[in-house]
Amino acid sequence: MAPDLPAAPDPAAPRYSDVRALRAAYGDGSLLPSEHLAATFRLLDRWEPRIGAFLTLARERATTEAEAADRLLDRYGNAVWRARPLLGMPVSVKDLTPTEGIRTTRGSLLHADAVPGRDAPAVARLRAAGAIVIGKTNTSEGGWSAAGVNRLQGPTRNPWDPALTPGGSSAGAAASVAVGIGVGATGTDGAGSIRIPASFCGVVGFKPSLGRIPYVPQSPDELSHLGPLTRSVADAALLTQVMSGYDTADPLSHGASGDPAGDPEEAAARMPRLRIGWIPSLGDPAPSPALAAVARQAVEALAARGHEVEEIPPPFEDPYAALETILAGWEAAAHPRDLDEVAGLLDPGRLRVIRYGRTLSAARLARAYEARAVLRARSQALMERYDLLAMPTVAIAPFAADRHEPPDPVPKGALSWLAWAPEAYTFNLTGQPAVSVPAGLSPEGLPVGLQLVGGRREDLRVLAAAYQLEQARPWHHHYAALSARSPEAEAEAEPEREST
Repeated sequence: MAPDLPAAPDPAAPRYSDVRALRAAYGDGSLLPSEHLAATFRLLDRWEPRIGAFLTLARERATTEAEAADRLLDRYGNAVWRARPLLGMPVSVKDLTPTEGIRTTRGSLLHADAVPGRDAPAVARLRAAGAIVIGKTNTSEGGWSAAGVNRLQGPTRNPWDPALTPGGSSAGAAASVAVGIGVGATGTDGAGSIRIPASFCGVVGFKPSLGRIPYVPQSPDELSHLGPLTRSVADAALLTQVMSGYDTADPLSHGASGDPAGDPEEAAARMPRLRIGWIPSLGDPAPSPALAAVARQAVEALAARGHEVEEIPPPFEDPYAALETILAGWEAAAHPRDLDEVAGLLDPGRLRVIRYGRTLSAARLARAYEARAVLRARSQALMERYDLLAMPTVAIAPFAADRHEPPDPVPKGALSWLAWAPEAYTFNLTGQPAVSVPAGLSPEGLPVGLQLVGGRREDLRVLAAAYQLEQARPWHHHYAALSARSPEAEAEAEPEREST
């Protein structure tokens, strides 16, 4: 049996760190933020050749900020946490999100040298809370696909098996968090792009209610959410709280700055018996029996906590046609006048989506928005019967790392490039909060996620249930299995292979 995580992080093994442990270590002086940052970059340097998680690193700036955090802790001690709850904590930012002074490519050759002059609101709030941005994580171009492939640097790879995709488009975020690089990462999710890679990589991925965290530059498709990927539910809740609140640049955002998601541990302790609708599959493709069994065991752990779990058939018709129409229309709007000039620099798959989007009529788009409105109404009605919905996060196993989609895509709509993830994209159309929590390992030794979905703005209930699941089925010992696949472990095993 794998050992439990240590109470405080070992500077030589930052993969074990979470915010609570780091606060304790920083507070008693056993670990300085600058020491932890240096260890984080050493870990990154060992893993990066294998997984390709980062497009840009900010070593010098991060080091300066860590040394400043050292001085603040030396001067004020634990009093700093009230104003700066993430002081000295390394985080990464998905490369779709602007970062002042740090290259932001959007995974595109068109923006290979772009350096924004200001942070997106979510990033500015992380920095104000004391977090240290160590770099920008890889994504598909513009986040168009649920993988981590682009023409800037090649694919991000799954640390559990580098031949496979980590999912996407928050690919680098999930892969880096899985191996312990930083306490968390920001991701974006327009059709599952936080939750899919969280499931494939064995981390927590939270898509808050639409608008809880401002999404800037604004995404007028009303599908895209910004949220965290972490190794614990508590850290996901804290990063969400720090980033939340209204900003004028995103009219869909709501709440006061710092609007709390709340403490999932406290909420879990006082949470009443919930009615949970267990949906084994939302349509085609259906999960394999082995994958479904892992997710079902996780749901049974919630039932053992006293919650009422009822299996229900798919409550909605598959909304993929509406999703594809809205996304293709938005992609077409990205290059209204210069498509011919830039076509050679675009990913061929994304170019195909753009060109399809140009064929859509206003009436076709209007029908897609109408279908979304109907889906939202039906979902709200369903959430009057159930407090939460539960289902496998993704119905399929990870596919090859250099692909944007499985080799045998499900035929839906015109292009079907996201059709394999109905459990994920359905809840972008509804705007509901949803979290992927590690449920266990498949027979092949790969992570499987369980998705919990709540009613609009019921973010804390979702996180509290996820926390209960995390406590009932502890996941963190599985990182020992991932550590056994690390570059160092394989290097040590190489002489033995050669002798045999």
